[in-house]
Amino acid sequence: MELIIQLIAGAIGGNAAGAVLKNQSMGPLLNSVVGILGGGLGGQILGMLGGAGAADAAAAAGGLDIASIVSALASGGVGGGALMAIIGAIKPMLTKK
Repeated sequence: MELIIQLIAGAIGGNAAGAVLKNQSMGPLLNSVVGILGGGLGGQILGMLGGAGAADAAAAAGGLDIASIVSALASGGVGGGALMAIIGAIKPMLTKK
């Protein structure tokens, strides 16, 4: 369940980053796809680093409390926005001739 929240938050984060960084935006569809990837990666990286703490313990026990939901939203949104910004910055460099 947490992964689904992270993926949805990633799509929202990717589109939010695209709205703020207009020159790096790749359009709503690609912003969403990159955001979903970033949301999943961001959530997994945060989980490996142990950044969620009690929220991870509650989710592992089968409970989905408010702390784990907020953690999934934050990690997914930040991961999605960050990856969209990185890809948006790199894309013009790759298309230059």
